[in-house]
Amino acid sequence: MSLAYILRRLGAIVFVLAIVTLAVFGITMVLPGNAAVMILGEHATPESLAALEHQLGLDQPLAEQYLRWIGGVLHGDFGTSLRLSLPVSQVVGEAFRNSAWLALLALVTVTAIAIPLGAVAALRRGTIWDLLIGLFSYIGTAMPEFVTATLLLVLFASPEWPVLPAGGFVAPSQDFLGFLRHAILPAATLGLILMAHISRQVRSEMSEVLSSEYVRAAHLKGISRRRVIWRHALPNALAPAVAVISLDIGYLLGGIIVVEEIFAWPGLGRTLIYALQNRDLPVIQAITLLLAVVYAMSNLLSDIVIAWLDPRVRHA
Repeated sequence: MSLAYILRRLGAIVFVLAIVTLAVFGITMVLPGNAAVMILGEHATPESLAALEHQLGLDQPLAEQYLRWIGGVLHGDFGTSLRLSLPVSQVVGEAFRNSAWLALLALVTVTAIAIPLGAVAALRRGTIWDLLIGLFSYIGTAMPEFVTATLLLVLFASPEWPVLPAGGFVAPSQDFLGFLRHAILPAATLGLILMAHISRQVRSEMSEVLSSEYVRAAHLKGISRRRVIWRHALPNALAPAVAVISLDIGYLLGGIIVVEEIFAWPGLGRTLIYALQNRDLPVIQAITLLLAVVYAMSNLLSDIVIAWLDPRVRHA
């Protein structure tokens, strides 16, 4: 993979994000409700509403509002939260850190478990282990987040069996063990579905690699089974798995909204729901744009990792 390819992808990302900014701005402008009414209340006088709309720039043409907003974004200024009266960068930045902790914990733990599970299923194809791992992956894929969350809450956070907290958040800088205890259930809710996707993909790809001609040839040359697995089968099965992980980041960004609301986790999802309920336009715009940037960059990173793992892609 050449530097020119990476630069082309970055250029494509910039173009897509430019389209996303137009879409985000347009959608937030047509949301039901009035931001001034949300701030001042339904009993505010028309004069006070008009004055606030002028102060917020809501009485200007849409094109002028967009250019003012995108100019601020390019300078790192996302405006001020209409509801909290705090800089949007502060509100969204804190929420992003909390969501990033949760997503990272889920993704790292799941990847460390799902890849060996998929490999075991492929190596023990047709056995009880393959059947059990396959059954788990099908159930995990079919279950929505709120069902998984409910089951985990009943099993580990019920009044009769309060093993883990049912919700809430502790900052890792204050109490790291407390943070982990509060993060286990929401991370597991996200992770079980991701684990099912990744283990199925690794199992499928590794089974195909183990049945390939060059693996048979390696066995005929006397290369040990362990070396064939580690040097040939697993690396070739990992490249498609990385692609699945990058696609699952899109699911993660959507699923985290539901999970954070269920477990009262103060991240991007919960902040976005609060902003939508209160028509806090600057916060909605900033979070939506941030999610688009994260998804675009994760796809670029996955392409780089796939090229590093798979020589065929690297030299293409």
